[in-house]
Amino acid sequence: MSHKPVRAIFPGSFDPITNGHMDVIERGRKLFDELIVAVGQNPLKDQLFTQKERVAMIRELVADRSGVLVDSYDCLTVEFAAQIGADVMLRGLRNLTDVQYEFQLAMTNRTVAGIETVFIMTSEEYGYVNSTMVREIALLGGDVSKLIPLTVYERLKQRLEEKPKYNSSCHDND
Repeated sequence: MSHKPVRAIFPGSFDPITNGHMDVIERGRKLFDELIVAVGQNPLKDQLFTQKERVAMIRELVADRSGVLVDSYDCLTVEFAAQIGADVMLRGLRNLTDVQYEFQLAMTNRTVAGIETVFIMTSEEYGYVNSTMVREIALLGGDVSKLIPLTVYERLKQRLEEKPKYNSSCHDND
């Protein structure tokens, strides 16, 4: 009996990619023959990095990981999954709030597109980390170096130097 290779898609905006995302990628690549990190656009979020920049950063991070590819898309995630022949959608879960949202999304994706979802619980040390929080802390001048890969942190610092400074003083000067 021959084995049909299983292709999984790990979609997200990854703006920026976090250590939690990298944890899911690392563990997910052991489960599937091919894991495609799919970098999408979220029109509801202010993007810190362009889609092209995010793809380049992630490709650099996974270059030495066999079976992991990085691609971008600008359509519904299930449409992209169908276009590339993905069998499964991989999602990371951090907490009970994620479970409720992701369960609803997984049921919708299965009903609408016939794609199954596999969930991986993030490691405990990343259970509280998300890209939005990382962006907000960084924009307010906080240290996010322990939350994102070093190369991403360096690019984030550089990007923030290009942006107009936010007055992150903790007291009111009025």
